[in-house]
Amino acid sequence: MKDSNFLKEMNARHLWHPMAHPADMQAHPPTIITEAHGVRIVDIDGHEVVDGVGGLWNVNLGFSCEPIIAAISAQLHRLPYYSAFRGTTNDVLIECAEALHAFFAPDGLTRSFFTSGGGDSVETALRLARQYHKLRGQEGRTKFLSLKKGYHGTHFGAASVNGNANFRTAYEPLLPGCFHTPAPYTYRNPFNETGPEKLAQLCLQAIEDEIAFQGAKTIAAFIMEPVLGAGGVIPPHHSFMPGVRDICDRHGILLIADEVITAFGRTGDWTGSRHWGVKPDMMTTAKAITNGYFPFGAVMIADKVAEVFENDTTGAASIGHGYTYSGHPVGAAAAVACLAETERLDVATNAGERGRQLYQGLQALAAKYDIVGDVRGGHGLMCAMELVSDRAAKTPIDKASIAALQEETYKAGAMVRVSGNNVIMSPPLVLTAADVDIILGALDKGFAAI
Repeated sequence: MKDSNFLKEMNARHLWHPMAHPADMQAHPPTIITEAHGVRIVDIDGHEVVDGVGGLWNVNLGFSCEPIIAAISAQLHRLPYYSAFRGTTNDVLIECAEALHAFFAPDGLTRSFFTSGGGDSVETALRLARQYHKLRGQEGRTKFLSLKKGYHGTHFGAASVNGNANFRTAYEPLLPGCFHTPAPYTYRNPFNETGPEKLAQLCLQAIEDEIAFQGAKTIAAFIMEPVLGAGGVIPPHHSFMPGVRDICDRHGILLIADEVITAFGRTGDWTGSRHWGVKPDMMTTAKAITNGYFPFGAVMIADKVAEVFENDTTGAASIGHGYTYSGHPVGAAAAVACLAETERLDVATNAGERGRQLYQGLQALAAKYDIVGDVRGGHGLMCAMELVSDRAAKTPIDKASIAALQEETYKAGAMVRVSGNNVIMSPPLVLTAADVDIILGALDKGFAAI
C-alpha cells in the first residue's frame, strides 16, 4: 500500500465517487477504509468501527468469510474467465444455477439469467418482460409501473423505473412508458394517511387507477422492492405485496420483485417476497449473492415465464441480451460458496432477532431526541431514522446536521449511512447483540454531540 500521507493527499483528486458531487468530495475527502474483518472496518488512521452499512447492503456474512475467499482463489487458479455466450459454459456456472434453483424453489423461481450486478439484473428483467409479451402475441405491452421512493439502479431502464427524482432529472429524457404510483409510506404520503392497512389499500387503488388510465393491455410489468430500501427503508403493510400480486394476475401484468437488497436473509426470511407470502414472476438479485466479494447477479425466472420462451418454435425467443461477465466463473464460484454459508449460518434467523433489537433501540433513541421524526424497521436488519428539525411540520433536517451526526457516530464507533434526511442501517447479518449495542451507543453519542 502507498504511504498514508500520499493517499490522503491524492484522495478524490483523480477519482469521481458514485452518488457524490465531485467538488464536495474534494472539499471534504471521504473516509479511506484500508482493512476489514468480521463486522468491523478500519480506516487509514487505524480507527476501527462496527460497519452498520454492511458494505452497501451486501456484506451479509461479514468481511472474513473464508469459504468464499477460498472459492474465489481456487477458481482464479483453475478457470479465471470464460464466456457463457451461446456455445460455451463452465462447470461452476451449472453448479451455481442448480444451487439457486434449490434456494429459490419456495418462491417458484426455477431458471437463472446471470448478470454483473443489481442494475444489470433490473435491466435484464425489464427486457425479458417485454420479450415475454411479444412472444405471446401481445406486442402492445411495453410499459412499466413502479413505486415512488423505489430504487432500482441507475442504468437508463432502471433509472426510468426509479421513484426518486435524484436519480432521474439530470439524465432525462429516460425510457418512455414508465409510470409511478404512491408508495405505502406512512410518514409521508399524498393521502395524509398514517394507518398502514388503510394506506396499503389506498396505494393499491392508485395502482388500479393507473392501470385503468394507461390500459392494462399496454403494461408489461410492475416492479417493486418487497421493502423499499434506499428510499428510506419503507416496509409496507403485510397486505400490500399480495394485493399487488392479485392486481397483476387479474390484468395479465408480470410482477418483478427487485430483491437486490432483500434476498438472502436481509428481511428475516430468505427473500422479501417470501416474507409477504408472494411468488413473483421474476426476481432480480445481486449484492449478497457473493457477499459483495465479486460483482455478480442473477435474474430468477418462474416457470410461467420460462415456458413461454422454451416452447417457442419461431426463433423469436432467442435472448438478444447479455453481458461480457454474465456467468463469470469466479462469480459463480463465489455465489456457490456464499449460498452454502448463508444457509449453514442461518443468517435469516439472526437477522430477525438482531433486527428487532436494533429497531427497539432506535425507538428508544427517538423518544430521547426530538430530531427523530420517524423510525422504520422491524423486518430483519434494515432500519432507518428520518430526521426533522420540526416534528409537527415534519421539516427535513439540514444536510450539515445529518452529515455531522454521521461523523460523530463514526467517531463513537459505528459507520452508518445518510441518504437525504434518513440515517440508514443495513449491517451484516452475522451481527451479535453486543455489536448492535455498539451501533446504538455510537448513535446516542452522535445525537448528543449535535
